[in-house]
Amino acid sequence: MAERNGVCRVMEENDVDGQIRPNKAEPHSRWSNGQCVVEMPSCSLFNPRFDLSECRAKLENEGFQILVSDLEAPLKTALDVPSVRRYMVFNSALFHFILAPVLYVVLWCAVFSTLHLYITVSDYWVLCLSVSLVSIFLTTGIIFVLHLKKKEINMNLDIRLIQVNERTVKHNLLVAVADWVQNCTGHMQLYFVYFDITRCLRAVTETLEELSFVENETQKKLKRKMSHLVLVSEVRVADTEAVGSDDGTDSDEQSPLIRNEGVRCNSPSSQRDDAKVTTNCSLVPEASLPPQAKAYQLLMTYSAAYVKLLVTERLSGSSYHHLRPWGESLQHRSSLPLSVH
Repeated sequence: MAERNGVCRVMEENDVDGQIRPNKAEPHSRWSNGQCVVEMPSCSLFNPRFDLSECRAKLENEGFQILVSDLEAPLKTALDVPSVRRYMVFNSALFHFILAPVLYVVLWCAVFSTLHLYITVSDYWVLCLSVSLVSIFLTTGIIFVLHLKKKEINMNLDIRLIQVNERTVKHNLLVAVADWVQNCTGHMQLYFVYFDITRCLRAVTETLEELSFVENETQKKLKRKMSHLVLVSEVRVADTEAVGSDDGTDSDEQSPLIRNEGVRCNSPSSQRDDAKVTTNCSLVPEASLPPQAKAYQLLMTYSAAYVKLLVTERLSGSSYHHLRPWGESLQHRSSLPLSVH
């Protein structure tokens, strides 16, 4: 769906079949959809890193033979970036847990210093009680909003893991990073969950085919709900010109999935050969795509977000069963709920 140069590609139905066809030699029969195959804790909560070589060794012990280029390389590209690691720290559940009392104290001081100037009360404890209640309500509201935001697709993590899941789905694995707080201790882990998306792909494809008579309305709904999902990447000018200079003889899977929404040169024209451009690649499926390719793109877009919500038990309704702690198998129904409403 997204090549290394940042240009999204179209996939025909036979290409999608090839992407999700598992290796028949691998002993996957003992796994069922939703089972956690491997969970790798972060080496440090304040500098999140995962031992990817150990991850691959554990997966091999479970019967999953995955090449380094299909696992370690894309995971390093997605997660082993200083800015991403800093984001993981400040967006972690432990940071929000620490933020709550700090935010309460700051709000209490701010509200008290403001009210103390304009309101005069005979009983000092009444003012303190009022300030405490207001601070509690404000802190609770802010933390609640942050909690709701964590249920949404994470632009800096879930989106970056799309390319990883495009590779691991061939082995019936989906990857995500999840974190939570237990007993005042933060836990951040990289999860590999077994999931054969064949049934989901068929269900979503059939749904899109049934909605083909209102395709315009469906496309508008997708654009409205997914317009913020944009991949931003930097590519060399030479690569961009190579894509733009095609004379139309390329196959459909070589054609861009979307047109670049914006291009900005980062260096003077005198250094054109070494220049880079910033490209924005929308993740909204094009209306011209066949239903199966469109369904595959939707499933890959939401794959990491789904796994994250699955392992942290934040799926709505009865979409999940209880996650057994510390690596025990979690049982889950075999259909992947995908919602874009």
